Amino acid sequence: MTPAELQKLIPLHFARTAESLDDDSHSIFEAFIDKLDSGKIRAAEKQDGDWYVNDWVKQGILLGFRLGSVTNFSLNEQFQFRDKHTYPLKDLRSFASSIRLVPGGSAVRRGAYLGLRVTLMPPMYVNVGAYVGDETMVDSHALVGSCAQIGRRVHLSAGSQVGGVLEPVGALPVIIEDDVLVGGNCGIYDGTIVQTRAVLGAGTILTGSTPVFDLVTNRIYRKSGQTSLIIPENAVVVPGSRRARGDFASKHGIQIACPTIVKYRDMDTDTATALEELLR
Repeated sequence: MTPAELQKLIPLHFARTAESLDDDSHSIFEAFIDKLDSGKIRAAEKQDGDWYVNDWVKQGILLGFRLGSVTNFSLNEQFQFRDKHTYPLKDLRSFASSIRLVPGGSAVRRGAYLGLRVTLMPPMYVNVGAYVGDETMVDSHALVGSCAQIGRRVHLSAGSQVGGVLEPVGALPVIIEDDVLVGGNCGIYDGTIVQTRAVLGAGTILTGSTPVFDLVTNRIYRKSGQTSLIIPENAVVVPGSRRARGDFASKHGIQIACPTIVKYRDMDTDTATALEELLR
């Protein structure tokens, strides 16, 4: 079944009631999840320089939850797991030497794509619908949420959280483009787009409700309506703060979080991040 055929069929079966889902629904879902798992279809794609959500792909993922029944995946009494039978762990046996999954409590769910030479450090988690590009490292305690799109040669440092956006189906998921360095304990949420070669300093939190101040260009970046918060190419973003408004805030010296672009990536930044290649 081709992606074009699935694009027509998935919305039809997604619109059905639970009682009307049948064997054809299961067959269509299996064809869908195999292509999602192999990266032949994606929850979001870049076209003509802009990112677009494939809402029918999100519908297919949600259809899988409706079709699934809770199944016992436990290994033994000490390692007990229960989930929908449509979403077991991703089968990595066919990847041979192209994926490094270091022992220690990590998990990758079926329907998540992993590129060549991806490194996964324990414990970490990649959820269904996520796309992780070639040579990317997902470090310890990092999360790649449902439908998040991660580019090539990205480093998601320890404790970083890339939020998932599965619903609503028309909402763009979080996008991390190629060659981005995400520092430890960062959080990227609400459909934020981090463009190529940007650097997020440790502890940076990016959300749809928090503006980002650019000290280099004197601009303010924010999410507006259907427009995502976009961190521009080569930007170096660090946590910051600004004074809160009002007499009470002024009296008590209250400040609020304020991610700040302090520079744009140059040769000095590249030298500082060159160690990442050695870790692969």
